[in-house]
Amino acid sequence: MILFSLELSNYSSAYFGTITNPGSRRCMPTLVYLRALLYLPELMWACLGAVWVSDDGKGCDPATVGVVVAAVVASWIILLFTALGVIFVFDPMGDSRPSAAPMEPLGVRHLESSGGTQFLSTARSLAVKVWESRLRLLCCCLPQDESNRAAFSSISQLVSGFFSDTDLVPSDIAAGLALIHQEQDKMERSRDPDVTIDHSPSSPIEEDLESELEKAVHFMHFAAAAYGWPLYVYSNLLTGPCKLSGDCCRSRADEFDIVGADHLGCNFSSILQITGLQDRDFIHVSFHNQIYEIPFFVVLDHKRESILVAVRGTLSLKDALTDLSAECENMPIDGVTGACYAHKGISQAASYIYRKLVNDGILNQAFSIVPYKLVITGHSLGAGAAAVLAILLRHSFPTLQCYAFSPPGGLLSKALADYSKDFVVSVVLGKDLVPRLSLPNMEDLKRKILKIVSNCNKPKYRILLQGCWYELFGGEPDDSPSEMVSRREEELNLPLLGEESLLIHQSSSYQSLASDDSPLHTVPHMPFFLPGRVLHILEDGPTRRSCFSQVRYRAEWSNEMAFRSILISPSMLVDHMPDAVLRALKSLTSDKPYSLCPSSSNHSQHNVV
Repeated sequence: MILFSLELSNYSSAYFGTITNPGSRRCMPTLVYLRALLYLPELMWACLGAVWVSDDGKGCDPATVGVVVAAVVASWIILLFTALGVIFVFDPMGDSRPSAAPMEPLGVRHLESSGGTQFLSTARSLAVKVWESRLRLLCCCLPQDESNRAAFSSISQLVSGFFSDTDLVPSDIAAGLALIHQEQDKMERSRDPDVTIDHSPSSPIEEDLESELEKAVHFMHFAAAAYGWPLYVYSNLLTGPCKLSGDCCRSRADEFDIVGADHLGCNFSSILQITGLQDRDFIHVSFHNQIYEIPFFVVLDHKRESILVAVRGTLSLKDALTDLSAECENMPIDGVTGACYAHKGISQAASYIYRKLVNDGILNQAFSIVPYKLVITGHSLGAGAAAVLAILLRHSFPTLQCYAFSPPGGLLSKALADYSKDFVVSVVLGKDLVPRLSLPNMEDLKRKILKIVSNCNKPKYRILLQGCWYELFGGEPDDSPSEMVSRREEELNLPLLGEESLLIHQSSSYQSLASDDSPLHTVPHMPFFLPGRVLHILEDGPTRRSCFSQVRYRAEWSNEMAFRSILISPSMLVDHMPDAVLRALKSLTSDKPYSLCPSSSNHSQHNVV
C-alpha cells in the first residue's frame, strides 16, 4: 500500500508538477490570459441580460424569467468577485526577480550589486504604492484626511515589506498552512507526556487561581458588553432582538455622558442587558470610533467595589486599521529599565483613552462618588489597549488591576511585559490566533511555509484536498514523502532549489534548512510579548469530538514564551470570539470539579513546529 501511494504521488507530481516545480504547468499562463479575454464577451452578455431583465417581461413564462434573472445576478456577482480578486491579489509588478548569473553557486545568489539594489528599491516603493492604493479603495468610505493617509502609508509599508521577498500566491499559502497543521498535530501526538516544564509566573505575589478565574469571568462580562448590540444579538439569536426592541427607543435620564452615535440606544441597552447594571451606575460612555480612537465606557461596579473602564475590541474597519498599524512605538515609563516600546496603533488608542480619562476629569468624577479601586478590562484590541492604559495609569493609581482577554501577541517589549506582571492578567483560550500574532511570529510562519512547501513533492491540488478533508473530518496526519528524503546531511546547510525559487531576493526573514538557531538568521522585527501573567484555558480530552459532546476545560498559569509560535487549527479563530471566552470561563467557575493547574505545579511542554 505504501509503495502504491508513493507511485501514485510520483505519477501525479510528474503530471501536474509541484508548487516549486511548475514545469508541467508551463502552458497555464497562456490559458489564464485566454480566459481573461473571454471576460469581455461575458461582460457584454451580462450587460445585455441586465437590459433584458429591466423590461417588464410580458408574455414570458414567469419561471423562465426567474431563471434568467438568477443567471444575470450570478454572472454579475462572479464578475465583481473576479475584479476584486485581481485588484487585491494580482501583483501588477509581476515577477521582480532578475535572472542570476549562470555560474553562481546555489545559496550565493543575491542582489547586492548597485543595479540590483536600485531595482529592489524601486520595486519596494512601487509595492508600497500598490498596497496604499488597495487600502484606499478598500476604505473608500473613510474620510481621506491627513491622519488616515498616514495610517494607510504606515500599513502599506508594513504589508508590502512582509510580502516583498517571496513569490507565494494565496493557494501556496493555503497549502503550506494545511501541511504545517498536520505537522504540528504529528508532533503533538508524539509528545512525551513525562516531559514537563515550569510555567509558573515570575510575579512574587502568588494569586490563587480559582479566585482569579472568578474575577475573570466577572470582568469578561464588561469586556463583552463593550461590543454593544452586535455581540448581544449574535449570542442571543432567538431572544436578543426581542429583549432589545423594548429598550432601544426609550428615553433615559442625563445622569452620565454619552459620546458618539448610538442609533436608537441599542448599544447602551445591550450593555445594560449584559452587565445587569442600572443607568445611574455609568459615569461615561463613548461610542466615538476613528482610527486610533476606540469606544470605551466607565462604570461603577459595586459588586467588586471597583471603578471599571471597559474598552471595546475590533468591530469596525477603523479598528482593523488600528490593529494593522503594528510597527513598534517608543513608550518610556518611569522606573522601567530596558527597551520600552509597544504596538503603535494600540499604544495610540490607549493614549487617546488616557487623555479622555485624565484630562477630561472622568476618573476624578468617578472617584469623587465612591473610593473604589480602578480596574481596566477589554477583549482583543480592547485588551491590548487596556493593558497599555494600565501601564500609563499605574503610577497615578498603584492599586489598579487589568484583565486582558485574548490580547494581541505583538503588544509589549520584554521590559514592559515584565513590568506589567504585578497588575495585569491576560486570559487566553486554547489555540487562539491573536495572542500568538506578532510580526516576528508572522515572519517565522512565512519561513515555515517556504520550508514545508518546498520540501513537499505532492501537487498542490492533492495537498489542498487532503488538507480540507483533514480539517473537516480529522483522521491521521499525512506523512507524505518529501524532497528531503534522499538529501545528504551536509547538503542541508544549503537551501533547497524549490525553497530558493520562492524567494525574490535574500531576506532577513529567510533562513536555510540548516537550523532554526542558525547565526545567519536575524530577526527583522523587534520582539513583542503578551502583557502580564498569562492564564491559559485549554480543552480537556481529545481535540476531535462530536458536535454534541460537552466540552471540559482546565486552566493553568503559562508564560509569554509559550506563545512565540502560531498554531494552525480549525479553532484558532473560534477560540478568539468573546462569547467563546466567556463560555469557557463560566464552565470553569460553575462546573465542579474542574481542572486547575496552580502556578506552583509543572505543566506539559507546548511542542510546536
